[in-house]
Amino acid sequence: MIGVIRRAAIAPPSIAIGTLIAAVMVAVLQMAPLLQTMRPQTASYDLPTMLLYHSLLPRMATALLAGACLGLSGALFQQVLRNPLASPTTLGISAGANLALVAVTLFVPDLLGYGRDLVALAGSVAVALIVFALGARRGFSPFSLVLSGLVISLWCGALSAVLMLLNERYLVSLFIWGSGSLSQQSWDIPVSLSYKLGIVAVLAGLLVRPLGLLELGEGNATALGVPVKSLRIAAVAIAVALAAFVTSAVGVIGFIGLVAPIIIRLAGARRPAEILLWSAITGGGLLWLADGAVQLVAGAMSDFLPTGAVTAVLGSPLLLFLLPRLKVRHRAAAQDAIGVHGSGRVSRFAVVALAVTTLVLAVLVSLFIGRIGVGDWAFIDLNYFFELLALRLPRVLAAMSAGAMLAIAGTILQRLTGNEMASPEVLGISAGATLGLTAGLFVIGIPGLGGQLALAGLGAMIVLAVILLNGSRGSFAPERVLLAGIALSAMADAVVGVLSATGDPRSMFLLRWMSGSTYNVDLMTAVSVTGFLVVFGAVALRLHRWLELLPLGPTAAGALGVPLRTSRFVLFVLAGVLSAAATLAVGPLSFVGLMAPHIARELGLRKAVEQLLVSAVLGGLLMVAADWIGRNIVFPYQLPAGIVSALVGAPFLILLLRRRRESI
Repeated sequence: MIGVIRRAAIAPPSIAIGTLIAAVMVAVLQMAPLLQTMRPQTASYDLPTMLLYHSLLPRMATALLAGACLGLSGALFQQVLRNPLASPTTLGISAGANLALVAVTLFVPDLLGYGRDLVALAGSVAVALIVFALGARRGFSPFSLVLSGLVISLWCGALSAVLMLLNERYLVSLFIWGSGSLSQQSWDIPVSLSYKLGIVAVLAGLLVRPLGLLELGEGNATALGVPVKSLRIAAVAIAVALAAFVTSAVGVIGFIGLVAPIIIRLAGARRPAEILLWSAITGGGLLWLADGAVQLVAGAMSDFLPTGAVTAVLGSPLLLFLLPRLKVRHRAAAQDAIGVHGSGRVSRFAVVALAVTTLVLAVLVSLFIGRIGVGDWAFIDLNYFFELLALRLPRVLAAMSAGAMLAIAGTILQRLTGNEMASPEVLGISAGATLGLTAGLFVIGIPGLGGQLALAGLGAMIVLAVILLNGSRGSFAPERVLLAGIALSAMADAVVGVLSATGDPRSMFLLRWMSGSTYNVDLMTAVSVTGFLVVFGAVALRLHRWLELLPLGPTAAGALGVPLRTSRFVLFVLAGVLSAAATLAVGPLSFVGLMAPHIARELGLRKAVEQLLVSAVLGGLLMVAADWIGRNIVFPYQLPAGIVSALVGAPFLILLLRRRRESI
């Protein structure tokens, strides 16, 4: 027993110091070429000397300090919220700071005169208030907090993408900075971070003893005189400030604040003092090591390669590896997760008829009404009827078909997992399709439609395989399945971010496609996407019996003759294929796969067939409306339909999270 305690006490500092030693070794390799070419007689004007003292060394110091801030921030979040998955990234804190800085830079640059830190802090605080308000309604469960943070992050990302697409001349610089760039030309940022970290570290040190008493439980801590509510507010405020300082200085750095405290906890650290201390040191070492490795590998391109995106690429697999080892409290699945929330007395025929009628009207409006000339609203000009119809019809048809496929996939996933938050976007299936298409785009060039579908489908299948493998270890608990999807989505975004930062012309095509653009959809593509909807939609309807019985649970479904392993595999594959085909048309940024099944359920549709049909109609309606809004709201500019649907879908999901209480 004593040996175990000793090992537990030795392991955290060993890991932290070992990480620093590895970072120092990489730093020596970086400095070696400059030291060899330095000329002492002209040291003050020698280029290698200037690069060493005014670029490389400040960058190393910035990486060490920023990583320490993020490690300490993540440790505070995890300690006070009792949530091993809390971090500035997963809670959306960094995304809020990033959006605030981007918006102020573009529209109210005068506010930056009051300090970038204040702007970033305002954005972080706003997001924190929203996330914690949602989490408080569900007892601050790890699942609800992380899911709330994910939704807020996606919404902030969608809004940031809109701002960037409307201001393309700033796109590259904003994108590289927003993805976490540690490139430095002076000591200003590391010096600023050093005193901020010092002040905040002292404040955090004052919380060590109360945090230790909180480990005894809230009731015991309160009995010992600890103001639990004030303690939480103070700890969260410090953690938010640390994340905001880093985002203000270098942009969004992903996963350091999540991974560093997890590693220290798994190494055996238990007391708050050692968790906070060694998490900060480990975070600094990890970021310094990652940034040094990036510079060595990328060479001259290192200044244009966002370190934050690289840390997400490396951190996502690590999160998948650590996820089965974490003790995450499971929420009880809602008994009516796939049931009806309402009286159920509404005529099914009336619901279907209303949905179809609304879709037809939306299609007609999208085809025949729009803004022209100087922005006036007008019906389609009969003199140019066929020309305009040839431009609008493919977009409308593709948007409608893609929305319907996403809705069908979402319905399948929600009924299959018994999880009302499941969807192609949240589970990372759309992100897998993005990775597949990205690999094809940068490796073999731009393939045809068949090649794009094959690559997107392969990426979606790989993500599904990872989710199935990870979920099987935890009995397909909704939390683990969704968190695996979060990690995979973050990795996909980071990979695309790294490629986009290289300046390759194909990255602009990829960015527009990821935003859900239907700009370049031709009639052949639209017809093909519609064909996929007809074929795979029919397959989904053919499998309605499985979808009807699987939500009853494995025991009941098996007793009624459902082949559990085969049915789950086939339905997951079907959802992946539908998601891949839809992603080709509208990109991965969309909440249609989540919204449409929920709306259908709220309308009183509980049977699989009717929910599939109405969800498909509603999904098509939502995407047609998003495409029409995107074409007209900022005329003569256009917004991608995927971004518009995400901007609308995120508030919808926030409202859903706010209204629905779950037993934890």
